[in-house]
Amino acid sequence: MNVLFLMTDQHRVDTLGCYGNPHIDTPHLDRLAATGTRFDRFYTPTAICAPARASLLTGQAPYRHRLLANHERNVGYMEDLSEDAFTFPAALAERGHQLGLIGKWHVGTHRNAASYGFEGPDLPGWHNPVDHPDYLAYLEERSLPPYRITEPVRGTTPNGNPGNLLAAPLQQPVEATFEHYLATRAIEQLEKYAADGRPFFLATHFFGPHLPYLLPDAYYDLYDPELVELPPSIAETFEGKPPVQRNYSAHWAFDTMPLEATRKLIAVYWGYVTLIDEQIGRILTRLDELGLTDDTSVFFTADHGEFTGAHRLHDKGPAMYEDIYRIPGIIRVPGQPPQVRQEFVTLTDCTATILDLAGCDPSPATDSRSLLPLVRGEHPRWPAELLAEFHGHHFPYPQRMLRDDRYKLVVNPESVNELYDLHADPHELVNRYDRPELTDVRHRLMRRLYDLLRERGDNFHHWMTSMFDIGAFDHDPTLSSFEQLRAERSLPHEPQT
Repeated sequence: MNVLFLMTDQHRVDTLGCYGNPHIDTPHLDRLAATGTRFDRFYTPTAICAPARASLLTGQAPYRHRLLANHERNVGYMEDLSEDAFTFPAALAERGHQLGLIGKWHVGTHRNAASYGFEGPDLPGWHNPVDHPDYLAYLEERSLPPYRITEPVRGTTPNGNPGNLLAAPLQQPVEATFEHYLATRAIEQLEKYAADGRPFFLATHFFGPHLPYLLPDAYYDLYDPELVELPPSIAETFEGKPPVQRNYSAHWAFDTMPLEATRKLIAVYWGYVTLIDEQIGRILTRLDELGLTDDTSVFFTADHGEFTGAHRLHDKGPAMYEDIYRIPGIIRVPGQPPQVRQEFVTLTDCTATILDLAGCDPSPATDSRSLLPLVRGEHPRWPAELLAEFHGHHFPYPQRMLRDDRYKLVVNPESVNELYDLHADPHELVNRYDRPELTDVRHRLMRRLYDLLRERGDNFHHWMTSMFDIGAFDHDPTLSSFEQLRAERSLPHEPQT
């Protein structure tokens, strides 16, 4: 079984027609969803690029693989996976699969995609590397104009400097965009694999719709901002929330721009999604033309979401809201029924699924579960909650999150904890952590989170041991076994007979 793995970066789930957006045009991904399994509760293990992508590569949670931050803003964490780390491409290569990766890598600085056996141009970094020799050669071969932007959109940071670039019109035709280039290279790789005849794994990782949104005019102005309903969480006050969220809002200069600018930015973001959908359509069409569709499983997902003004924020950061943790997740396996599933699943579960499809042992993907039983329409026992983690961006900031069907608990050791009732407050505006009527819910989730972290071996649980009401212990949480040993040695000896 071949695998075509399509991935975007920083992609909101509500920007796809198949996930309920009535305005945006995404016919190719909608068709993929209509012929496969669309997961409605698909989540990232951590809302930041490199750690999430490392979890996909290894099938391990970030605390376990220990690549915890993007190297561009790293503050001392590891920048590459350990050399003995299990990765799924190594297992696929042992079974004779061809391996290709076109697009964003972002899983380390010293070891690139080729270090793990993938063919394709080496495209490092967090955003479109428009100065890359292979891209420049692509433009020159086709007599296409080089990258150039005009009218950049920025706010103003608290110290008065220009804010981060958020968007700008791109003075290139669509054929010259980096997205079109990536799809072209992916199609060329598909054609090569089709001619070879051996099974393949081919990933195409788009760098967008990650900000800044740099698009030709036809996509920059594709959607009327009047169609955009501002997210309800734009009413965020940060009252009762960790102060770091207000700081991040200032960092992204949200309040220095009018709401009309936010509405336009969201409309431009939609245009970016449509541009990528069209390029994915080119790849899927070629898959059909090459006669590979009936022998190829297709995945579509993202590394994490994006705020686009929700909670008066942009990008991502130390706030575990649905906007950046819930992501699109679609899998089409030939012969399996189209459906929508409601189980909690994660990007990390793709690893065991890929291994399962290739006939490999999925057990080394320690924190991953194969999704094939769900794709086949079965109803296996499945966890009723979701666990996620965060370790920082710009600075260390550890968080752990547990959510079930209704409630979400976020533990912030340096600040206030958060508890959201997602039925009563789906936009997570009100922190209910201290509400007396939710005391039992808080205790239940805190204990469950504690137990799950202990089972995993995630030492974050040590902080919870002394700081929160988690009930009775069945172990020594103080790591003070020497005290017990001393007590035993001080007992009087029994008289000998």
